[in-house]
Amino acid sequence: MNYLDTYLPIDDHFEVAEPKSPYKQRDSNVEFAAKMRQRTKAAAIAIVNLMGKQKETPVLRVISFQLLKSATSAAANYRAACRARSTNEFYAKMSIVVEETDETLFWLEMLHDSEIPIDKAAVTLLGKEWQEILMIMAKSRSNVKK
Repeated sequence: MNYLDTYLPIDDHFEVAEPKSPYKQRDSNVEFAAKMRQRTKAAAIAIVNLMGKQKETPVLRVISFQLLKSATSAAANYRAACRARSTNEFYAKMSIVVEETDETLFWLEMLHDSEIPIDKAAVTLLGKEWQEILMIMAKSRSNVKK
């Protein structure tokens, strides 16, 4: 039995209800934001899972640490952007998301281009996902009217 199984039963799915915004938003925007929250979180978890399976070396420890920080920060800051209280706050958070997503891509490229023994196919797939996320986030930020 897994340590977490004792505290988090497998059949229970942790889910937080969608926040109710005081601002009038079209349903499509709310649905898009929910899907992107799930997508960024899933992409960050995929990196956590990949790096968690790797044999630790001094070089991989540094890259892994930076990659984990940037990926989880991108997902967490997008979540925070969705709860922004103003357009300026949203823009600021989205700027962080774009920066952290770009940094995630950099570390994935480092893993891919280096001689570090890692599943290059998995890194390539993650790179494609994070590239798409970056393009979406950058466009979302540019659509904000400051």
